[in-house]
Formats: sequence, C-alpha cells, structure tokens
Amino acid sequence: MNIRLVPAPISITFSPAAEDEENFLREYHKLSQTDDDPIAQWLKLAKARGDTSQSDPVLLNLMVELHRKIDELEKFIKDEKPVRIELMHHADIESIGFHHFKIKEEILSAGVEYYGRIEMPVYPKRDIGIYFKALDGDIAEIIKMHDRDEKEWNTYLTARERILIREMKEGKSDTD
Repeated sequence: MNIRLVPAPISITFSPAAEDEENFLREYHKLSQTDDDPIAQWLKLAKARGDTSQSDPVLLNLMVELHRKIDELEKFIKDEKPVRIELMHHADIESIGFHHFKIKEEILSAGVEYYGRIEMPVYPKRDIGIYFKALDGDIAEIIKMHDRDEKEWNTYLTARERILIREMKEGKSDTD
C-alpha cells in the first residue's frame, strides 16, 4: 500500500458508523454548514438572483465574515455551544493525505466503517463530518466527505506540504 501522507497536528472524534447510523448521518449533513450558516445561504441566493453584481466582492466577503464573527460573539456571550452527538473515541491524527489519514494509536478495526468529526484548523474554525473505513489499526481511507469540506481538507493538506518543503529548504540552507 503506497499512500503519501503529510504530518498534520489535528485530532478526530469518532465511533463505528453502524452504532447510530441515522443520527450520525443527520449530524453529518448538519455539519456541511448549510444548516448552520444562514448568511452563506442568503449570499448564495443573492448571487443567484444577480443582486450582488454591482457589489465589490472583497467588501461583500468582509461584510459576511463580520456578520459571522458577530454571530460567534453572540453565541459565546450566551454560552451557546453546538449540540454534537457523543462519539466513543478521540485520537490525534499523525498525518493526512488527500483520501487517507493515520492516527497515532492503533485503535481502529480493519474493515470497519466509522463516522467522525475533525476540527479543522482553518478560518473560520469549524468541525467537518467524515465517514472513513479502517484499512488497518491506524490507517483510514476517507469514504464520504462534503464537497466544501473536501476542498478545505485538500487546501489544508497543500498548506502542510508547503510548510514541510519550506522547512526542508531552510534545513538544507543551514547545512550549506
């Protein structure tokens, strides 16, 4: 098995998918952020109607992000936390690839499908829902992820690769 992985300091919470299929699928769809982000829904509709054609896209994005920040502050002040399903395991992810990841401990059961949540270290911070299948005790293959989440995952992976390349170049220049 030749899987290219890049070190990434993120973590995952997960449970076997068969334990609560209906509720896991419900949360998975909620985490796609279409339910949780009314401003994004409004913006999509406005763009589809052509209402934003006269707007500066940078200014519009700034306004949307400010609105999201105000929403986050309001939730923080009210001490509102998103309701999440209790998942059985928590593990640190050691490294990631475009369709795979490796966790630090060997706690997966080969062939078992799992549902999990990963808190992505991107802006704005949010959880993404994934379904994955254990290839062995610590290697997993991602089998289901929302399109938007997949783009963020791939962007994060690419950023991690750039950091590694930069560190290798700096290491070589130090020894030269």
